[in-house]
Amino acid sequence: MKVTVIGAGNVGSSCVEYIAIKSIASDIVLLDIKKGLAEGKALDLMQTSTTLGFNSRILGVTNDYKATSNSDVVVITSGIPRKPGMTREELIGINAGIVKSVIKSVLSNSPNAIIIMVSNPMDTMTYLALKISNLSKNKVIGMGGALDSSRFKTYLSIALNKPANQIEGMVIGGHGDTTMIPLIRLATYNGIPVSNFLSEKELNKTSSDTMVGGATLTKLLGTSAWYAPGASVSYLVDSILNDRRLLIPCSVLLEGEYKQKDICMGVPCIIGKNGVESILDLELNSDEIKKFENSSASVRSMNEDLKDI
Repeated sequence: MKVTVIGAGNVGSSCVEYIAIKSIASDIVLLDIKKGLAEGKALDLMQTSTTLGFNSRILGVTNDYKATSNSDVVVITSGIPRKPGMTREELIGINAGIVKSVIKSVLSNSPNAIIIMVSNPMDTMTYLALKISNLSKNKVIGMGGALDSSRFKTYLSIALNKPANQIEGMVIGGHGDTTMIPLIRLATYNGIPVSNFLSEKELNKTSSDTMVGGATLTKLLGTSAWYAPGASVSYLVDSILNDRRLLIPCSVLLEGEYKQKDICMGVPCIIGKNGVESILDLELNSDEIKKFENSSASVRSMNEDLKDI
């Protein structure tokens, strides 16, 4: 199986690293527009195979989309972060132009690929990728919910002082500081509701910490995080290529689910060999419904900026 990652920055190279280490794909291509960057990172990663024990072949290329031909999954991390003084419209305009160009080049060489979007603003870029690609809705997936949920479970694990791999929880809604919705009500520790162990104040803190999880890391690192995003992408790729049918929150096109239409937002999905195999339409309570409606309004407002592009 073949995976291509577009963008050899921290997130893109982290995606490649985890996909290789976990032996998810036999062939991995890392592509970037900066000469030598992808080649250097690919070679560096290949030189870890003898000590880490994986057999994936990693190829780095500079803007050579022919090398990506017949990819089963393509991960798109391309784009720029929002810079000081830059308006939201300017950010969307720049990244939308990049995504359009990348999608065209990807599909001309891998018309049957499943697309995983990482570029921000992620819900809007996922929506754009779906519209311009003419792919079926199951083949364009935004990874934000997987990342947000991993952060939510980590914060719950810290609050509980319990192993993270025994925590279950998910985040739905938009992939943004004010739009994501950690579903505290459904979170569990080894099958037991976390509300049995944590106070309302502690639960609210895990929720608020999750919502600003990305901003917290940016403040600490001086740039966007990359380890957890890369791991979340590899988790999605693994579920697709190995048809694991894992339940993973992802940004996908809604056509009536959660009473929303013509919008990409984070909802729980079964992810398998066809991409999005199905969407789980949870029965939300009144508070969660209101939050989801507010989140969708915010995402739609951002999508409006695409009309001028």
